[in-house]
Amino acid sequence: MGRYQRKTDRQSWSQESMAGAIQEVLEGNMAYRRASKAYSVPQTTLERKVKEARQKKLSSEAAAVKMLGRYKTVFSEAQEKEFVQHLIHLEERLFGITLSDLRTLAFELAEKNNIPHVFNTENRMAGKDWLYGFLKRHPKLALRYPEKTSIARAKGFNRVVINAFFDLLDSLYSKYKFSPNDIYNADETGILTLANKPSKVLALRGKKQVGTLTSAERGVLVTAETCVNAAGNFLLPMFVFPRKKENPLLMDDAPPGSFAVYHESGWINKETFLVWFKKFIEHSNPGPKKPVLLIIDGHNSHTKSLELVNLARENNVVLLCFPPRTTHRLQPLDVSFMAPLSTFYEQETRKWLINHPGRCVTIYQVGKLFKAAFSRAATVQTAVKGFEKQGYIPLTEMYSLNIYLRHQKLRKNL
Repeated sequence: MGRYQRKTDRQSWSQESMAGAIQEVLEGNMAYRRASKAYSVPQTTLERKVKEARQKKLSSEAAAVKMLGRYKTVFSEAQEKEFVQHLIHLEERLFGITLSDLRTLAFELAEKNNIPHVFNTENRMAGKDWLYGFLKRHPKLALRYPEKTSIARAKGFNRVVINAFFDLLDSLYSKYKFSPNDIYNADETGILTLANKPSKVLALRGKKQVGTLTSAERGVLVTAETCVNAAGNFLLPMFVFPRKKENPLLMDDAPPGSFAVYHESGWINKETFLVWFKKFIEHSNPGPKKPVLLIIDGHNSHTKSLELVNLARENNVVLLCFPPRTTHRLQPLDVSFMAPLSTFYEQETRKWLINHPGRCVTIYQVGKLFKAAFSRAATVQTAVKGFEKQGYIPLTEMYSLNIYLRHQKLRKNL
């Protein structure tokens, strides 16, 4: 069945043409032969369709629907529709199933409901032909790579937490009247000299293992602090290099205006984030009549620094933290920016390795590679989309419920 090739031109007519021919005959405007030639449809099929429309009182469009001949789908249209909703329901709860699971589930569904089928009873699975036909009939379903989400994150993203966060955000909007230019989101991302995940490449079909050139077995970590506002304006990033002493060579060809701090771990901490925050104040230029909102995650460098809180209060910066384990859904940078940035960085790394055979990417190339990736990813459209998608601009009264239902669509039976 999988390699079947059509041998005849039966049912090669279009349903639109057949519906038009049926309509002309039913209204008495044309005879069978004339309508058949005018609409390029078989006369015998037209006669059968007209007879069926008269007997069952069908519309011309309903009577023109093509049938599968002696082959019929295992499940009815209503059953398949319910099946599709069940699959979507599972994915929204982070329990998406594979193609193999789908075939097994179809077999079990047919067996439990006593539906006649020709599935493989030995393997207790539906066949691949049924699978491909099912996916073709329901193009809204697609095979996707799932994003890993821990149980802690899944439990943390719940109705009470989301409602409380957006109630607080709504109160801040009402009090300070923030404009899109005054709403900022900051987040850090780790950059490795070795790209996290290589892009797909073309290779010989059937080859068991496909390789790609990388810098080394293990990469060196550099942290980049990024920030953007709801109007689509990006602040220049700050780099945290894994060094004890300053080395200006590490910033060669980095994004103009960006700057670096140094810590032996390469991770951001309270001291390095405070350096970035002072630069943020200079850029955003907040004042008593023009406060700004900075939304950040609950990392220790953000939430456990008394000096940061006092500096924000003195300079009219309102700090707001995302609830724990919700940034994967609520943080604009995570939702729209970090994924393309990582992809573009991997592409730039691969280009550099091809152009410099025999060499490895080191932290001396990170600035240059990040600059190329950042300039491609940091677009106004990407930034604004991240804020709009999460409902930060504009914020409606029902948004705290709507965002929750959009991501999870929880039912009362959960």
